[in-house]
Amino acid sequence: MMYEITKLILRLSVGIMMLFHGLHKIVHGIGSIKAMVVAAGFPEFLAYGVYVGEVVMPVLIILGAYARAASLVLALNMATAIFLAYGKTLFSLTEHGAPVFELPFLYLVMSLLIFVFGSGKYALNSK
Repeated sequence: MMYEITKLILRLSVGIMMLFHGLHKIVHGIGSIKAMVVAAGFPEFLAYGVYVGEVVMPVLIILGAYARAASLVLALNMATAIFLAYGKTLFSLTEHGAPVFELPFLYLVMSLLIFVFGSGKYALNSK
């Protein structure tokens, strides 16, 4: 039972917190992401994938609907964010001593944990 509640807490934590990032992008736009995508040599339209990764996938993760697939897409989104935003400064530290890519890395790892452990009993498609 506790194991199932832990899965729910993990899903809700990742999904809700990532959804805030997605809602921020809906409200304020993705101009900076477009610039990073283009600077990396990719077509600008790929920047719109951030809405899938930071809005649609978190909702699926929260609901526990296809959470494993959604968590893999979110992990890919986070790996891409690390590459685009921190690729040149990957080994730099913040003023507090943490790696600069700490937050997206935590989301990446937590997403992979959801993939490994599944959505759990308290999900739309429990597995």
